[in-house]
Amino acid sequence: MNAKAPHAIDVYVGGRVRARRLILGMSQTALGDRLGITFQQIQKYEKGVNRMGASRLQAAADILSVPISYFFQDNPSDQARPEAADFDAVNAFLSTREGLSLNKAFSSIKSPDIRKTVVALVTSLAQGEEASVRQPADASATQASANVS
Repeated sequence: MNAKAPHAIDVYVGGRVRARRLILGMSQTALGDRLGITFQQIQKYEKGVNRMGASRLQAAADILSVPISYFFQDNPSDQARPEAADFDAVNAFLSTREGLSLNKAFSSIKSPDIRKTVVALVTSLAQGEEASVRQPADASATQASANVS
């Protein structure tokens, strides 16, 4: 592992800090002020560039109204740990109005069964969209080969 590269767990925890902050509609500056640090330091924590110490992570949990375990919840296993780029994509999505709205609505669903149904629905819609994007290209290729015959 490159000594300069962020550790995957730091990136994951930072992403969870960012996600919770965005859900609450809190700015990096506001969180930094409450923690007694700069917004630039919050950015570094959220990107996993700097590691949050235990006491600072506990303070962040208190400010963000979550148990400290929230930051490690659903942490990918060591064998399948995503790269920092995967978290960048999630953070970019959560930074959009649609991403934040979807996340807030989903977070308000208490039933695990309904949550699974929503995930299945969104997955199905995404796969359907991918298929419809591929279909015209496939149809064009079929038509082109028919014209050649």
